[in-house]
Amino acid sequence: MTEDSRIRASFVVPHELSNRRLDQTVAELLPEHSRSRLQEWIKSGELTLNGKHCKPRDKAIMGDRIELDAEPVARVEWQAEPIDLDLLYEDEHLLVINKPAGLVVHPAAGHADGTLVNALLNYAPEVENLPRAGIVHRLDKDTSGIMVVARSLIAHTSLVDQLQSRTMGREYDAVVVGELTGGATVDAPIGRHPRDRKKMAVVASGKPAVTHYRLVERFAAHTHVRCRLETGRTHQIRVHMAHVRHPLVGDPAYGGRLRLPKGTTDELREVLAGFQRQALHARQLTLEHPETGETVSWQAPLADDFEHLLTALRAHAQELESHEF
Repeated sequence: MTEDSRIRASFVVPHELSNRRLDQTVAELLPEHSRSRLQEWIKSGELTLNGKHCKPRDKAIMGDRIELDAEPVARVEWQAEPIDLDLLYEDEHLLVINKPAGLVVHPAAGHADGTLVNALLNYAPEVENLPRAGIVHRLDKDTSGIMVVARSLIAHTSLVDQLQSRTMGREYDAVVVGELTGGATVDAPIGRHPRDRKKMAVVASGKPAVTHYRLVERFAAHTHVRCRLETGRTHQIRVHMAHVRHPLVGDPAYGGRLRLPKGTTDELREVLAGFQRQALHARQLTLEHPETGETVSWQAPLADDFEHLLTALRAHAQELESHEF
């Protein structure tokens, strides 16, 4: 293990995280690492508070300095699997992937294998020694589109910094219920739903969350919008669009029952009823390359089912318009 391959980070505890357990504070500051891994580093002394060896339950106060200097630990319980990857770009530091809908990003309860991580371990075995196998941000299982994965520790550190400083640009295409008349910004905190712990919700005690959206195309009772994330909360676009009463088409958690527009044809009814995932696609990713510092950007083409949905909505809107004349 060389000095350059160690995981390092340094933080000053901000006001909003003051007077909380050390393990809770670092879980907020270092979300790319698991809670159990952070607790291990605290206990081993690799993660210190004001230069001292502490316990996970010790309190961190505003202004305290937290420092991490640890060795990466391979997660041997994750197995490499020969799963095809749709690569948009790769070099020694980065993998840019077009993730299909239905692919789980990270192994978890109920999804121990068949995930993007299993595919990454097969294609780029070196990610085994990176936190979360190089995953620095996620897409929901049924969201399609572009993701970046770190292939080196330099890249991992850089990408995490860019996400935390909100300098990484992420744009999504979505189809929402209802006819929007213009773009807007949703600035509403997101946290766990007070009654359903599997869902997120806009709650006063949640973390700051900001989504900007603009119109791309308006149909009869639906709208194609483009969303730009300023923050990256779990289910952020899905929760925010439902909050403004324009949930995503097909969203099983936040969309409610199927709503059919007036004059729906059999063809459109079949397409809408058969669209069994949230109509959300990660379209574009812009970041600073971790080695060169150059601003780079990639786009992922729309998934076939998303294109089919747009085609059906467009045809229906044109048919209604023709009947008006």
